[in-house]
Amino acid sequence: MTRDIFLADAHLLCPDTENYQQLLAFLETQRGRMRTLYILGDLFEFWVGYRHLVFTPYIPLLEKLRSLHCDGTQIVYVEGNHDFHLGPFFRDNLDCLILPDGGTVEIDGKRVFLCHGDRINDRDRGYLLWRGLLRSAPLKAAMALLPGDLTWRVALWASRVSQKGNAAKSKRSLPLGLLEKFARDRLAQGCDVVITGHFHQPLQRNLDQGLLLGLGDWITQYSYAVHENGRFELKTYAP
Repeated sequence: MTRDIFLADAHLLCPDTENYQQLLAFLETQRGRMRTLYILGDLFEFWVGYRHLVFTPYIPLLEKLRSLHCDGTQIVYVEGNHDFHLGPFFRDNLDCLILPDGGTVEIDGKRVFLCHGDRINDRDRGYLLWRGLLRSAPLKAAMALLPGDLTWRVALWASRVSQKGNAAKSKRSLPLGLLEKFARDRLAQGCDVVITGHFHQPLQRNLDQGLLLGLGDWITQYSYAVHENGRFELKTYAP
């Protein structure tokens, strides 16, 4: 298996939704073909890892990931702004490489920088402070004490509030200048490819020093990237 798949921003919530079903179907088509699955954040609408609990609506996807792992696919997970503190299931059941803030991996001799993308705008200090608070050790410990059903009810409420925001993201102009500057900085540091999620719009841009890929989303676009035979390419799943 030499094919690698990159996807982000599915914001999954309920197993009976179309994007959830289409993701399960897509992952099944990759069985036996996929060397590594790179998830670049916000696969879930909400995830925080409990020690002995997973949220019931996510069990079909988690079982699919475990099945792929058992078939030899490695899973790399870059935490997003909706899914963090991934917890024991990903570490212990999937032997997953977790990158809380992204980072550089080597793929067939190429240095690939992976990130969710929510930290690209370093001028948004308010968001960055909030992000740091959510990921802090004291808040992680406090969240672990909350009953799972209460956490899930809060997540459902937050999802309803953010749905309009997700819809707006698909229409928002892409901050191309900001993305290109971020990518050029990483390429200048020796990376060959920069791949990001978060912005909900697919983008493939050849820069002077390397390649910039924005993954789009798996809400309505079903866009993803594939690395195969030395090439990185954006694609769209069409069942």
